[in-house]
Amino acid sequence: MLAVSPALSLPLHGVTATRLLEQQAAARLAPHTLMQRAGLATARLALALAPHARCTWIACGPGNNGGDGLEAAMHLHQWGKTVVVSWLGAQNEARVPADALASLVRARAAGVPFAGLASAPPAGYDFAIDALLGIGGAPRPEAAPGRTDLLGQWLALLRASTQPVLAIDIPSGLDANTGTLLAPESIATRALLSRAGARFTLSLLTLKPGLFTAAGRDLAGQVWWDDLGATPASALAPDAWLLGRDRAGARHRAQAAHASHKGSFGDVAILGGQSSPEAATHMSGAALLAGRAALHAGAGRVFVALLGGASLTVDPQQPELMFRSPAALDLRAQVLVCGCGGGDAVAGVLPRVLSGAQAAVLDADALNAIAADTQLQTLLRARQGRGYRTVLTPHPLEAARLLGSSAAAVQADRLQAARQLAEQFGCVVVLKGSGTVIAAPDQVSAINPTGNARLATAGTGDVLAGMVGARLAGGQTAFDAACSAVFQHGQLADDWPAFHPGQALTASLLAQNHQADL
Repeated sequence: MLAVSPALSLPLHGVTATRLLEQQAAARLAPHTLMQRAGLATARLALALAPHARCTWIACGPGNNGGDGLEAAMHLHQWGKTVVVSWLGAQNEARVPADALASLVRARAAGVPFAGLASAPPAGYDFAIDALLGIGGAPRPEAAPGRTDLLGQWLALLRASTQPVLAIDIPSGLDANTGTLLAPESIATRALLSRAGARFTLSLLTLKPGLFTAAGRDLAGQVWWDDLGATPASALAPDAWLLGRDRAGARHRAQAAHASHKGSFGDVAILGGQSSPEAATHMSGAALLAGRAALHAGAGRVFVALLGGASLTVDPQQPELMFRSPAALDLRAQVLVCGCGGGDAVAGVLPRVLSGAQAAVLDADALNAIAADTQLQTLLRARQGRGYRTVLTPHPLEAARLLGSSAAAVQADRLQAARQLAEQFGCVVVLKGSGTVIAAPDQVSAINPTGNARLATAGTGDVLAGMVGARLAGGQTAFDAACSAVFQHGQLADDWPAFHPGQALTASLLAQNHQADL
């Protein structure tokens, strides 16, 4: 059993691959072996997580996920722990799968106490196990009248529980492939989750992508993985990778040759920060944030070219930044970070950027301009054929504009949306959000495990764009630069309390504090 952490990259498999691995393993093992191993692993983890729990409530569905819960209940009961099982299969035992029925027999023979279907969870329980649905999906009202209401009630109780909850395989109601809730998410649901107790998930056989993106990270909490000793030698290729420090680490300056100079680490140019006195808008700050981030992320020199006739010539907080006019930038020699605070003016410089910049990070207003202009889209697609390195860094709404879709559709399948964008434009795509997805044409996508709600503040996206630019300037491939920057960007937020207790994280501080050991 492995506690999943950002230290190590791990393969992710969706439902189809997991079912195939399950079938291959079951064919080699004695009947009921996988379920018995799953239940024992769950019981061991529950005991480790809550060794002093006075009462454990185990909510079991009528399928094989419920069978895993019954096995866990048997072991905990035999170990002297107080457990109470709520089991939905009692409504129609004839439809319960054979493996789950075998586990039911074992649990009853061991004397495991079962609550009646009409009974509420045991009063005063201080640990719960979610064995309702697993990767089987959402309940179907038409398949079993009456069951859905009860299942929904138990599911709501688990989500609202202020006590720790351990989910077997995947939190019930979460799509294992996409990380979306199988029932529509509501403001009330998010409020319940924000007040809930600790959450844990024991993923069985494989790690599922949905645990690490969209709603998955909040629902799953700390993820553990047990392959049940059954992964075949001919394991399937992963559907995605969970990004780890081993794949995302950037080279330290101290590791570079002693005879290095500033030219050894490349030039980054920030093109954006429109100032429009007529419209009373001044967005220079976005460009400055990107520039500061690129400098602190290791770029040798950073140039800032402001749009809209801004008169700023020095950044008092970062005097190392050098200001140039947009026309003076050397697109062939510099990595262009374009769009941060670019406003409407960025559309006028994009044809030159897309045609001439050999390495570019396109963010914010640059992406919106491209989404609205088919000629710019053609220029963007042409960059792949020229061997240019390009990274797009959209948030879900910007991604939706590029795809001609909606933010809700993007969020419904973040992996697919990022892959589609990468293939459509021949670029590396960083789809930002909870569990940021990094996709590239003809390459297995990555999901980032670092970061938290401290990044939900203005300007952090500009900082990320600058960090990607610095890595491109240092010679990394577009995909490696994106993975490295996204990982460290999130790690900085994760490390923040230890370095700055009690201080809020802002984009300015994020840009200047690259203390993560990468």
